[in-house]
Amino acid sequence: MTVPNPKILPGRPVIRQLDEAAINRIAAGEVVERPASAVKELVENALDAGARRIDIAYGDGGKTLIRVADDGCGMTADELPLALSRHATSKIDGSDLLNIRSFGFRGEALPSLGAVGRLKITSRAEGAEAAGIAVAGGRIAPVRPAALTRGTVVELRDLFYATPARLKFLRSDRAEAQAIRDVVQRLAMAEPHVGFTLRDVTGGGEGKLILRADAEQGELFDALGQRLRTLIGAEFADNALAIDAEREGIRLTGFAALPTYSRGAAVEQFLFVNGRPVRDKLLIGALRAAYMDVLSRDRHPAAVLNLTCDPERVDVNVHPAKAEVRFREPGVARGLIVSGLRHALAEAGHRASSTVAGLTLGAMRAEPSATPRIYQMDRPSQTALRMAHAAQAPLAPEFAEATARFERPAAPLPVEEPAEHHPLGAARAQLHENYIIAQTATGLVIVDQHAAHERLVYERLKRQRSENGVAAQALLIPEIVELSPGDAQLLLDHAATLAGLGLTIEPFGGGAVAVRETPALLGEVNATALLKDILDELHDAGDSQRLQGRIDAVLSRMACHGSIRSGRRMQADEMNALLREMERTPLSGQCNHGRPTYVELKLTDIERLFGRT
Repeated sequence: MTVPNPKILPGRPVIRQLDEAAINRIAAGEVVERPASAVKELVENALDAGARRIDIAYGDGGKTLIRVADDGCGMTADELPLALSRHATSKIDGSDLLNIRSFGFRGEALPSLGAVGRLKITSRAEGAEAAGIAVAGGRIAPVRPAALTRGTVVELRDLFYATPARLKFLRSDRAEAQAIRDVVQRLAMAEPHVGFTLRDVTGGGEGKLILRADAEQGELFDALGQRLRTLIGAEFADNALAIDAEREGIRLTGFAALPTYSRGAAVEQFLFVNGRPVRDKLLIGALRAAYMDVLSRDRHPAAVLNLTCDPERVDVNVHPAKAEVRFREPGVARGLIVSGLRHALAEAGHRASSTVAGLTLGAMRAEPSATPRIYQMDRPSQTALRMAHAAQAPLAPEFAEATARFERPAAPLPVEEPAEHHPLGAARAQLHENYIIAQTATGLVIVDQHAAHERLVYERLKRQRSENGVAAQALLIPEIVELSPGDAQLLLDHAATLAGLGLTIEPFGGGAVAVRETPALLGEVNATALLKDILDELHDAGDSQRLQGRIDAVLSRMACHGSIRSGRRMQADEMNALLREMERTPLSGQCNHGRPTYVELKLTDIERLFGRT
């Protein structure tokens, strides 16, 4: 039985012009995917209007209410109907679609929102009277006088009431509310000098404050650092490195966390291009590549990075929601992220995140005590405590008779020199033939000798490789790999880079490629599989780290087998030499697998464990 093709109609199809309402609803399907999309568009309009304070409120996850109020430049009564027309915008004049310096530029957001919900705009420009306009399901009401001191208030109710089928695809109120918070958080990171508040007003009233970020003062890094402390938390701010790098007219700024401050998912990766939040595959891949050598595969780096360049070098008009961008020189942008982050991580030296010590202290649990709890009124007074401490002093004058019965040594014991003022201190002991205990001026350090020495040997091997190159093993019979002409040419375009890593390829006619040499470190290599893996990365990200990653993996295994083994007893001078080399070696705060090589405990934390504070 022949199944009829549903696309074949009995008669000739007739071309007809869609009405304005249908056009706006179609546009809304691209621009307004969910309530968070509407919040994004409205907040970006407020930022483009020069607002210094933006207040956002939502109800029922944004399904029943979204309200955005700002103190921007506002609009006049004559401009309000025009703002609801498709492709009407004040951001560009249409003569140059490359030189875009604003968040919005298409003029689609407001008419799209008005086509699928009940939209009301109240605005007042400086020197003009306030006015309001309403639109519901695409039907625009006349402009009316309104009361407003300054700026603009946009209120959107019953989102998708005009297209009820879209409501079925929305998630729970909680999930939609979380998406709104994520959008506002990203925009607040992009503009640290602007104040933001986000409230959940479900049920009416003032509602619940979800997020508040007051306008920060100071220069870029000071303001951004304080904003990140507010939005992400003090742990990220305390364990992040300031990034400021530039290459060929593109500048990279922001903060990137230490490798030992990593996450189980990519939840703390915030990327911006010219201040615009983006989720670009090229940038995410570059961030991952920068941490490739210091994180295990199941961990994700945390970073807030902004790439700044001439607007004509990046195309932001490739996605309806403007979430993706295209760089004119993608290799430069990717290389800047990788080199800038690696340089910053190397400069951090042996530093490890403070969260390692926090997790260590958290793992220590005091044994439950059978002693009844002592309340404040039952505790001894400060005077009694001072007398008790004095009684325990070995040379207290008032207790000289009591101490006289103990035989004092003939000569005073040699006073040990204070801990060396090195970051990792001076070695004092070795426990279980694996852990070095070092004393610092403010606490103590516990070092995993095998993990630490493994990183030191690994870095030494990488340094030798960079100085002397990767040794190549010539094949007695070249291996011929059949590829498509396009894939073969793509590989040959990167032949010089691959040759620097010990893989020499040459054209062999048509789509074939001849492999002449392979990296000696890798031993026997399946050249076909290796080239196809490299090709997959080149197609996906425009660059490939597969070969270098495999070589680094071999060096890592060599470092593991050539490092100090667990169970070996070390002398004091050996332990101190290891500590000093750790202080001099970049990335020595974590082993080759991303685990911390040492834990630093402050004396105040140790005293807290024993209840001395």
